[in-house]
Amino acid sequence: MSTLDKLAAQLGEDVMKAMDETGDDRLFMEISKTIGAASQTLEEAFLTDVRVRLAERKAREHLNRRLKQHRAGAGGA
Repeated sequence: MSTLDKLAAQLGEDVMKAMDETGDDRLFMEISKTIGAASQTLEEAFLTDVRVRLAERKAREHLNRRLKQHRAGAGGA
């Protein structure tokens, strides 16, 4: 993993935690503007990381809902 990828992933993880704590679901956009002022390359890697994390989170939520519905319909089995 390159330095760029490591930094983007670490920052992405930290920003996701901060978004959860603060309830600010657009914080990543504010942070990306700050990054972009210094490095467009890091900004793009960061945004990709956060978008992938957000997509994975939505997919897991959907999966969990479907499993819950299935299990409720199957008598909890």
